[in-house]
Amino acid sequence: MKETEETGDQSEVQKDPVLEWVSHPARKKPVAAVLVAIFIGLVAVGIYTWTYSPLFTALASLILLGSLAGFYFPTGYRLYEDHIVVKYTITSMKKNWSAYRSFYTDRNGVLLSPFPRPSRLENFRGVYLRFGDFDKQKIIDFVRSKIGGTANGA
Repeated sequence: MKETEETGDQSEVQKDPVLEWVSHPARKKPVAAVLVAIFIGLVAVGIYTWTYSPLFTALASLILLGSLAGFYFPTGYRLYEDHIVVKYTITSMKKNWSAYRSFYTDRNGVLLSPFPRPSRLENFRGVYLRFGDFDKQKIIDFVRSKIGGTANGA
């Protein structure tokens, strides 16, 4: 069994996740990963020739790479009966299922939205679960059982 909190609180122990998978889009699209890496390199060369500053060049490269972290680095998903845990490159997020009121699917994943109807804010406040190589229908069925309704917020 695993501890619920990383603080070492052993009084609250959680069960194993119902669904667990890792999504790594760069592995599925290696050509795109290489092309984007070349683009980042060209931008770095351009910034260096414009500013002659290794500091600005490194900073710009880190910002570009950081904005693409969801593509280049794996993201882990764990769906439990009462909450969800998403482990990003250097952070993780834990939310209860009660925080979400609707969900929307596309060919790459599911967007969990805290709003009952479509809103422009849901991309910022919601959580996107990439399917990766995991069974798409299992994820959708489990999300439906927790949030209710049908896919695409209806």
